[in-house]
Amino acid sequence: MAEKSPKRLKLEASLSEDPSDAFLRYGLAVQCLREGDVDEGRERLKALIADGPAEAVAAYQQLGQSYAEAEEFEAAAETLRAGIALARTRGDGHAAAEMEGLLDTLD
Repeated sequence: MAEKSPKRLKLEASLSEDPSDAFLRYGLAVQCLREGDVDEGRERLKALIADGPAEAVAAYQQLGQSYAEAEEFEAAAETLRAGIALARTRGDGHAAAEMEGLLDTLD
């Protein structure tokens, strides 16, 4: 793995002060993906989803996108469908529509 960026180090430091901060957890997961640390990014997103905070909808979207980019279409579709269901349950039509759009590109 390449050297961690200053942004990632800052996120990790902030998260060590407040490990339950869902927004920081999400930000770090996305930063891991951006830096090419896909396995860690995905695991962080899965953990966030399992904990079920409001950021879980965005985590589903990012995780689904990560799978789609890696051409892991079955995992992408499964993740996006779960995210769409959660978004609808939470009344987040915008997120549901975005994930539906991504899902449509997988067919």
